[in-house]
Amino acid sequence: MSDDPDNSLMQLLDGVAHAARGDVVTLSDMLDEFGNRAVTPFILLVSLLLVSPLSGIPGAPTTGAVVIIVLAAQALLGRGTIWLPEWVKRKSIAAKRVRKAVSWMRKPCAFIDRHSRARLRFLTQGLMRWVTLLICVILPMSWPPLEVLPFFSSFGALVIALLSFGLFTRDGIYVLAGYLVVGLGIAAAVITLF
Repeated sequence: MSDDPDNSLMQLLDGVAHAARGDVVTLSDMLDEFGNRAVTPFILLVSLLLVSPLSGIPGAPTTGAVVIIVLAAQALLGRGTIWLPEWVKRKSIAAKRVRKAVSWMRKPCAFIDRHSRARLRFLTQGLMRWVTLLICVILPMSWPPLEVLPFFSSFGALVIALLSFGLFTRDGIYVLAGYLVVGLGIAAAVITLF
């Protein structure tokens, strides 16, 4: 389990469920729920939502990609608070869909929480943190043009979720798993092209 009980997936899901208690939920509602200083957990939150069936909603992968790229770039630049364009913050979705996605993710997230703790911390700080955040900027750039492929972004969002969860909990095992998936994806692309 994460050393800090506030650094858990279940805590994030509880916050999302609380933000989605009305008829619709916006990114602004979620920012209000988590605070405007929570860059890494917000990247994790958006990527988790895109791993769920929400990624099948037209426009969701593109909006998620924009949010992740903007947030990860801000983290790379050392910005202390979250800034998002107003049009992104106003994006809304039916709260019922969000609550369903949260429910769908609870069991796997509880499993992951039980098996995370501070390990290989060197992968979560300094230069390695910078490299991880850079991957979080680059990877989602492919989602908007490939949004027509059903659930394509879910795979990329899973990688972002692994990387950001590792940073969030300071568990380098998850960062390493994210790197391995990226490496396998690159290898598969090279093999396919040649």
